Amino acid sequence: MPPAKIVIFASGNGTNAENIIKYFQNTQTAEVIAVFSNNRKAPVLKKAHDLGVKALHFDRESFYETNEMLNVLKDLNPNLIVLAGFLWLFPNKILKKFPNRVINLHPALLPKFGGKGMFGDAVHKAVIDQKEVETGITIHFVNEKYDEGKTIFQATIPVDDNMTASHLAGKIHELEYEHFPLVIEDLLKQQKGE
Repeated sequence: MPPAKIVIFASGNGTNAENIIKYFQNTQTAEVIAVFSNNRKAPVLKKAHDLGVKALHFDRESFYETNEMLNVLKDLNPNLIVLAGFLWLFPNKILKKFPNRVINLHPALLPKFGGKGMFGDAVHKAVIDQKEVETGITIHFVNEKYDEGKTIFQATIPVDDNMTASHLAGKIHELEYEHFPLVIEDLLKQQKGE
C-alpha cells in the first residue's frame, strides 16, 4: 500500500513541520508531499525545501477569493491536511471538500486560551497571568471557527509559579514534538481501518 499523503500549512518558523517531515521520512506509513505558507518569508519554506519537500507560498486571494488553493489540494488529494502554526482561518470550501481531514495543533488546553489572536507567546502569557496550574497542547479537527473543532488529543504539563512565557513555550514545544507526529500517524491508521 502506498504511503498516506500529508500536506502541511504553516505561517512561521516551521519547527513542527520540520519535525513531522523528518518523522515520516523514517516510516512507510506516510509522507509529507507539500508545505504551504501564507508568509513568503516564513523559514518553514526553506526548511521544507531543504528536506526535499515541495514548498509553496500562496496569498489571501488564492486562498479565500478564488478556488486556486482548493484546486491545488484537490489535485494533491492528501489523506490529511495538518495546520502547524498556521494563523489564517481555514475556508469552509476546503473543509467541506476534506471533511475530518484537516487538523490543528494548539499550544494550550482548549477550550481555554483559544480563539483569534491566541497563538504563540500570547497563549503562554495568558496561561501564566491566569495562574493556571496546568497547561498543554490540544490537537483538534478544524471547523469554520478558530480552535472550536472536536478535540482529538490533549497532553498536559504542570505550570510552576516561577515559569516565564518563554520557559513555558519550550516545555510546550517538547510536548508538540513528542505527540504531534504520533497522533497524525494514529489518525492515518484509523482512516485505513487499521
